[in-house]
Amino acid sequence: MAEWSQLPRELVDLISKYLSFEIDFLRFRSVCSSWRSSVPPKPYPNTPSRFPILPNNGIAENSWGFKLTKTPLYLISPPKQTTSSDDNHGGWILKLDRENPQRMRLLNPLSRSQFKPLPSNFPKNLDPSQYPILELGQEYTLQFIKYRPRANSIADAGNLYMEKVAVRLEEDGFLLLTIHVSGKLVMYRSGDTKWSIVDDSSLPYDDVILKDGNFYAVDNTGKGVLVKLSDGSAPELTIVGQSVFGGDKKFLVESCGELLMVDKYLSIGPEDDLGYNENVEFYEEFDCYMSERTVRFKVYKLDGEMQRWVEVTDLEDRILFVGDNCTFSALVSEVDCGCKGNCILFTDQFFCSTEDDGGMWKNHGIGVFSLDNGSIGPISSYNGYAELFWPPPSWICSPQPIDVSGVAVVSVSG
Repeated sequence: MAEWSQLPRELVDLISKYLSFEIDFLRFRSVCSSWRSSVPPKPYPNTPSRFPILPNNGIAENSWGFKLTKTPLYLISPPKQTTSSDDNHGGWILKLDRENPQRMRLLNPLSRSQFKPLPSNFPKNLDPSQYPILELGQEYTLQFIKYRPRANSIADAGNLYMEKVAVRLEEDGFLLLTIHVSGKLVMYRSGDTKWSIVDDSSLPYDDVILKDGNFYAVDNTGKGVLVKLSDGSAPELTIVGQSVFGGDKKFLVESCGELLMVDKYLSIGPEDDLGYNENVEFYEEFDCYMSERTVRFKVYKLDGEMQRWVEVTDLEDRILFVGDNCTFSALVSEVDCGCKGNCILFTDQFFCSTEDDGGMWKNHGIGVFSLDNGSIGPISSYNGYAELFWPPPSWICSPQPIDVSGVAVVSVSG
């Protein structure tokens, strides 16, 4: 067997330069002490200091500017020494808010709600060298800043700008694409004093995404476009997928190298008393009953050459995740939690919880839609899926101390 710790320093350093994700770089350095000494830590463009305050310049009312935040999504698998008899819990998906490097917060992967309180035996540090870790994606969000902050403080950012944000990191800064309150696309390049609103006659846009370094967007009819912004010129749109109509809300998801469009169909109010709890006063569940509820989905993949969306009826072992501000996918073989593929996990207020579960899921409905048979329901009705999010598996809450000497760790608050 090859002795990987004996690789030449220059080769180790060369390999590290091809690791674009911070989590891959951390795990690379965690392999052994010789690799850590060969590759010094380097700053990645994911800290608040990387993103300066973005100007408003007429984009939104009553806002001085915007705060841009990046939040990674991780899939953590059991340590190699853990056996199935130790724990039936497979992989665990988490989202870490790292705005405060000294005290990071654990968030619901499909929303911005914080998981708290954490179990008393939850580790204060997560050590990348102890667990197989896969980065599923990153969530970028914008928050309103209502007034000029003091010095460098941006702690007083206001409400979340409730539109998905796609960001492309570049050597000299970043390029951002999101959706304006008017439904039009809007772009911002770091260092500019104003935003570029795309002059387009399309219906309001539903979603944006970055795939393979390119920006894509989809409007309410399902028309997909490629968005380009060259220096000193207005943004350009190229149609890559014709309209499909049908559903009420479109989402873009990158999965196994493909660009997928998830079409969500909505209705209002309960059907056949779905989710009704006779032990709960009507007014306590009134918001859930009167809000829009998801009734089904359709999935399409982009055929760029033919400029069309092709319906996908079988995702095989893939699971799609459709959240408030992010979308991502994972394979059943990766999450290894006993659940099935060919399904979509999504947020839906209709599936709000009425049970006391420590505040983990209450008022943050998570639903599951199966493409196998078209069934849909709360995540609690499908075995194995809720365990992807909560509670943390016992192997991550091990009371045994973890040796973190010389290894990068992240602190988590409860």
